[in-house]
Amino acid sequence: MLQWRRSMTDEVGSASLEFVTAGMILLMPIVYLVLTMAAVQAGALAVEGAARQAVRVFVQADNEQSALARAERAVEFALADYGLDADAANITVTCRPKPGDCLDRLGTVAVTIGIAIPLPLMPPAITANVPLSVPLQASATQRVSRFWRTP
Repeated sequence: MLQWRRSMTDEVGSASLEFVTAGMILLMPIVYLVLTMAAVQAGALAVEGAARQAVRVFVQADNEQSALARAERAVEFALADYGLDADAANITVTCRPKPGDCLDRLGTVAVTIGIAIPLPLMPPAITANVPLSVPLQASATQRVSRFWRTP
């Protein structure tokens, strides 16, 4: 009887089971948090780099039509480097002091890019009242050269 009681209270081997169970319960949210933060950080770097490169190529173009095409292409390449779809990005170009003439000498051009970064491991079929993406926005400003289009 004493041996039977000892075997019922003996916890040999249960520590590994407890560790695996508790470890999984605690580890899974931490792994998901790391994945989410990595996705958001990559998206932030992508959007910031895309805005910076878009405004650089914009102010170096010969006319506004080619400037817009170059800026869109720069955004497409920058976002593709991080695996993001450029079609989902919102690109806004603002100009000062003359909003109608972006490539005016000593004018200022600002490019703003916004995109929604989807949360990792979330299937697109989920329709919930919680956000399934993180909206990010970055802007960059550059001055048009004073020697641009000089006679």
